[in-house]
Amino acid sequence: MLRDQMHARVESIGNLLVEAFHYLALFVIGAITVYAGTLTALEILAQKHITVDDILLLFIYLELGAMVGIYFKTNHMPVRFLIYVAITALTRMMISDISHHNDPNMGVVYISAAILLLAVAVLIVRIGSSRYPSIRHSSKATRISDETHEGIEDERY
Repeated sequence: MLRDQMHARVESIGNLLVEAFHYLALFVIGAITVYAGTLTALEILAQKHITVDDILLLFIYLELGAMVGIYFKTNHMPVRFLIYVAITALTRMMISDISHHNDPNMGVVYISAAILLLAVAVLIVRIGSSRYPSIRHSSKATRISDETHEGIEDERY
C-alpha cells in the first residue's frame, strides 16, 4: 500500500517535471523564432530592395511560429507544418538559384520533383489524419480541424 502511494507520488512529480520542461522548451523555441524573425525582418527592411527570397524566408519563420503555437495549444506536432517548411525552403532555394545563376539546369528539375514529392506527402498525411484520427475519448473523438488547427469533438467515432 505504502509502495503504491510512493510510486504514484513519484510518477506525478515526474509528470510535472516533464510538463514543466515541455512548456519551458516551447517558450524558448517560440522566443528564439520571434527573435530570429524580427532580426531578419529588420535586416530585410534595411536593404534597398526586397526579393522573393526574403519574403519566403519570413514565411518560414511564420510557419515555425505557427507550429510552436499549435503544439502549445494541442500538444500535437503538426507534421504537415514541417513539410510546409521544407516546401517553402526548397522553393526559396530554387528561386535563389535561378535568380543568381540565370540558367535553369537539372537542379531545378530535382528541386521541383522534391517539392512535388513533399506535396504528395502532405496529401497522404491529410488523408491519413482525416480517416484515422489520433485522439480518441470514450464515445467521441477529438480531432484537429484542418482550418483552425484546434481540437474539435467528432460524433462519428
